[in-house]
Amino acid sequence: MKYMIATAATLAVAGNAMPAAHAQDIVLKPVAEARLRYEQADQKGLASEQSDALTVRARAGLTASSGALSATVVGQGTLAVIDKYYDGLNGAATRPIVADPENIALYIAQLQYKTKTLTLTGGRQKIALDDERFVGNVAFRDNGQTFDAVRAELTPAKGLKVDLSYAWSVRTIWGFQGKNARQQAVSGDNIFANLSYVTPIGALTGFAYLVDQDEAAMQGFRMSSQTYGVRLAGARPLSKVAKLSYQLSYARQSDYHRNPNDYSADYWLADATLDVKGWKLNAGYEVLGASRGAALTSFQTPLGTNFKFQGWADKFLITPANGIRDLYVGGGYGWKQLGPLSGVALMATWHRFDSDRLDQHYGNEINLIASAKVKKTALSVRYARYDAKVTATDTHKLWIQADWAY
Repeated sequence: MKYMIATAATLAVAGNAMPAAHAQDIVLKPVAEARLRYEQADQKGLASEQSDALTVRARAGLTASSGALSATVVGQGTLAVIDKYYDGLNGAATRPIVADPENIALYIAQLQYKTKTLTLTGGRQKIALDDERFVGNVAFRDNGQTFDAVRAELTPAKGLKVDLSYAWSVRTIWGFQGKNARQQAVSGDNIFANLSYVTPIGALTGFAYLVDQDEAAMQGFRMSSQTYGVRLAGARPLSKVAKLSYQLSYARQSDYHRNPNDYSADYWLADATLDVKGWKLNAGYEVLGASRGAALTSFQTPLGTNFKFQGWADKFLITPANGIRDLYVGGGYGWKQLGPLSGVALMATWHRFDSDRLDQHYGNEINLIASAKVKKTALSVRYARYDAKVTATDTHKLWIQADWAY
């Protein structure tokens, strides 16, 4: 019912805002994507220490547009060609998890009205805010994460943007087989608010994220939270061949709605990247703070694209009770063109993970990636190695992936 009301409301606003369109004005654009990925995970401490997964993910749909108004429908399916793995729902839990269950789903079903100063979107849609730390699409996983929501993006003045979303359902990466704590969809009254302004030193954003996981199966409501913060992201040329990019962020999180915990925790991020003639050097420090050391009273990001952060081995998708401090350094080199390949890049990153309280050294991780494009196909090989100290167990992961988009 909420989905129907929101979509109808968006249609009504859009219909009143634009002139009548004739049938010949309608433009049709197909949507087509395909992915082939092999993932191997080797994790100590399990009865079957290795998982092997070869998955195929396809998406197909259509966008029909007329003037400022458009409608998009996209379906998706995921198939396991080699399924010697635990997908989080099926298979033997004695194997390492590869979070790509087989699935068939309606991925996008949205109506949108877009002008230079206003974009209104209603229906099932992707929402990715800033660096996706708090709200994201989880695009690395085959099934992705979308939202049944209404969203308004307004630019009332040059450099100023207001971005407001209300989401009543989160469509998770677990697909139609989702159950218990890994549900297909999680209901709740989620509100995402961003107010950003472009300054001479970068985009300054104030944000408020009210996450309502209003289902008992989701950790007994303990993932519901309210987060308020500020972020600065910018870049400055240092010379004709050198550029410095940077991010600074701070947030404060506390319990929200039906969460039985009473807690508050801080988030900090400082990140800088130096680009010089194809070379790239990166360093950063990220803190997801702890409160009193009880489970799920540390800073949590249940709707973020967490694979992007704190190492690809996925050891800290849920923040430990004592919080986490991630010190990382990395570097690499890129070529614009290398034979038939474009956008060729080699990167390596090292992480040191420590607790926010009690001075525990969780472990270290190395991430390696080689990536390139051949026309419309993106190719990549990734590797992650987590060396445990006091948290989790030694884990190696390898990905070989090809993505094609029309």
